[in-house]
Amino acid sequence: MTRAAGLERLAAFLEEGGASYAAARNVDLGPEARPTTSVLSPYLRRRLITEAEVVAAAVSAFGDEGAEKFVSEVFWRTYFKGHLETHPTAWTEYLALAAEGHQRLAAEAGLRRTYAAAVEGRSGIDGFDAWARELVATGWLHNHARMWFASIWIFTLRLPWALGADVFMRHLVDGDPASNTLSWRWVAGLHTRGKHYVARAENIRRYTTGRFDPVGLDEYPDALDEPMPPREVPLPPADHEPAGDVALLLHLDDLHPESLPLGTANVVRIGGLVAHADGASDRLRAADEAAMADALARAAAHFGCPAGRAENGWAGDLPVLTAWATIGPSAMALPTGCRRVRRAWDEKAWPSATRGYSRMRKAIPLLLPG
Repeated sequence: MTRAAGLERLAAFLEEGGASYAAARNVDLGPEARPTTSVLSPYLRRRLITEAEVVAAAVSAFGDEGAEKFVSEVFWRTYFKGHLETHPTAWTEYLALAAEGHQRLAAEAGLRRTYAAAVEGRSGIDGFDAWARELVATGWLHNHARMWFASIWIFTLRLPWALGADVFMRHLVDGDPASNTLSWRWVAGLHTRGKHYVARAENIRRYTTGRFDPVGLDEYPDALDEPMPPREVPLPPADHEPAGDVALLLHLDDLHPESLPLGTANVVRIGGLVAHADGASDRLRAADEAAMADALARAAAHFGCPAGRAENGWAGDLPVLTAWATIGPSAMALPTGCRRVRRAWDEKAWPSATRGYSRMRKAIPLLLPG
């Protein structure tokens, strides 16, 4: 999991699959076939490559019209991040519901059996069981499969949505707190209240090219509800970068320090903070560790100073500067007193993320780098 690998994957996508992305992206051909999506999300999630450079490359290769669908999908990730920043209780409520769900698993034998069958791929539902095994074996699922999986989990198996989101966060190598939490809420009908996503057998047959043909799905469920939807709060302002010598703290939400907006700050020491999701799989932990090692090596070369893990006292008396960590494990692990800087991409886009995605989609032409 390195920046070089991300750039290689981007080049392959532009050469091999980018032109057909809009037409093919909903088709899941299985883990052995050539991907129909970009498969850039593990690198974007850690910002080993940035949204700005990926979008610029796609527009350069295919033009505004040819890249439109791909660019829109990149902005979905930006939208989810900005939305969670302004609706932080969606995250804290998810954590509480996941903890409550695990308590129920310990106390309720029937729920525990259904949950175990689901995560182990023993539910008996064609497609779902294959996706459950693929998730654990590879740390990856096609985006359409994620939607089908979540819908079946919630509406057919009647399992708590937060436990499903927790399973994804433990295994997905591109598991992003905002995208994952809000996508599960969207499927359940909580993100856009009353508008839920229902997995239908015909749709699964069609977009898996007949590989799966599930029976027994609940195709006419009611959306979930909640007593109080997450309330909007003002977007917290970024901090002003200090002048003079600073210690730069890297974290898993932003591992491209070479392009951070650091102003006149002079980086003389670099530390790395790795905060995994609770219960993260060995595969996910290894990916995070590799990404951090790559970023520390690049940062040391770029800034010409020592770089290593952020152990106690690593920064000495220097002010600590860090990229903005969006709500999730990295933000929760940041030490107090850090000065957080925000990229222009987020600064421009997040104000359009407070409501539904349509507002951001309309703003995309204005948000693209000039």
